[in-house]
Amino acid sequence: MPNPTRAKLLAAATAFCDSFAQKKPLEEILSHFASSAAAAAADDNSDNGIVVHEHGLAQLAPFLGRDFRGREGARKYFETVAGYLSYEDMRFVEFVVDEGGGKVAVRGRARFTWTETKQSWDETFVYVLAFDGEAKLTRYEVWADSGAAYLASRGELRG
Repeated sequence: MPNPTRAKLLAAATAFCDSFAQKKPLEEILSHFASSAAAAAADDNSDNGIVVHEHGLAQLAPFLGRDFRGREGARKYFETVAGYLSYEDMRFVEFVVDEGGGKVAVRGRARFTWTETKQSWDETFVYVLAFDGEAKLTRYEVWADSGAAYLASRGELRG
């Protein structure tokens, strides 16, 4: 199946990011992902379909440095993150569309709080979103400040 158009990729990425920024229910956020079976059939690089991966050392936080696979894996990722972090004022400030690759890179900003210690930090982060032919997410990668999250988790974040 051919990749969606630039406009369709941009609309799909914006809809996903908006649902996350607006703290929509998890089921609505997950509705932006492909079904695991469809994702597996469309993804030549993985026999497991959907992959969610937040880059960083796994020793720093339980949601870092590992693949969460399939729709249930995506659910587990979001539930795990929500168990440790809260956020406010999330906004997305730049979208770069790779129509040929079926991907969108997104730069966002938010204020995060490690819920146990109540320590907060302002952060700029990046998503790379890969879509199937129906503009449903098959890969969600996150690059964020894992060092700030780690320090906040220990109550050692300063400034």
